[in-house]
Amino acid sequence: MNITVLEPLAVKKDLLRDIFKKLTDSGHELEIYDTIAKDEDEQIERMKDTDILVIANSPIGAKAIKSAKNLKTIAVAFTGFDHVDMEACEERNILVSNASGYANTAVAELAVGMALDLYRNIISMDEKTRELKTKSGYRFRELRGKKVGIIGTGAIGCETAKLFHAFGCEILAYSNSEKKEILDLGGKYLSLEDLLKQSDIVSLHLPYNKSTERLIGENEFKLMKKDVIFINCARGQIVDNEALKDALNNSLIAGAGIDVFDIEPPLLENDPLLSAKNTLLSPHIAYFTEESMIKRAEITLENIEAFLNNKPINVVS
Repeated sequence: MNITVLEPLAVKKDLLRDIFKKLTDSGHELEIYDTIAKDEDEQIERMKDTDILVIANSPIGAKAIKSAKNLKTIAVAFTGFDHVDMEACEERNILVSNASGYANTAVAELAVGMALDLYRNIISMDEKTRELKTKSGYRFRELRGKKVGIIGTGAIGCETAKLFHAFGCEILAYSNSEKKEILDLGGKYLSLEDLLKQSDIVSLHLPYNKSTERLIGENEFKLMKKDVIFINCARGQIVDNEALKDALNNSLIAGAGIDVFDIEPPLLENDPLLSAKNTLLSPHIAYFTEESMIKRAEITLENIEAFLNNKPINVVS
């Protein structure tokens, strides 16, 4: 079969070929593109003969999917798959898998790192030191003893809870189902309203879909403590970011660590969070470490092998 890696996977091409060597040794053709297609027409040209498509987070629309007459499966080297036109895939009976789990540690570590910076003002203190100034006017807090509300206890949420627990935090959780991993930490499952009212830190770890769109908005921020830290390393569209900006600028909450936005960075100059107080921003890097990039390539290989063996895994459609 023809396998097309449509865009860079942030792994050196030679290493990626080594990871996929099992497939090429079995006679499958592998084509790796090390640039992102400039538009949909270029995507269509790259996909025209492929049976198996590998993508990361480039949007794949219905036109491109329907144009690839031989396409049988899309292996998404990413956890989220909302950038794939799933209706078109279902119409064509194209199986879609994702690389869930590759960035559990990476995302969890950034969430905790953001909380540490917001509590200890690490970046600000570096700036003040270089300006020959002191810590005057800043507040400093410890994680130990704080209540951390984890919204969404999938694999990443559970990993994040474990790390916060290691710092001596009490874990509160909200999710559709209770996880033994959370309960083993002494965590308590609460309603969303109660979690927001009780937490010192709120960390968001839900997938983006119709049911979670703008789940956190003006009313939810009003429920939070005035000294709460809000962290979003999940999806920007789950939060009403105008409401978040207002909550920060009006001191309804104390600070926020944001890695995801309504659009993929670079942001527009008028993005509401660029003018929000006490906000730590990063350009969607939570998933991105050297280790996680290799792991997602390996998971993608496993997904393709399983599909070829008629025993698909990590299927999302």
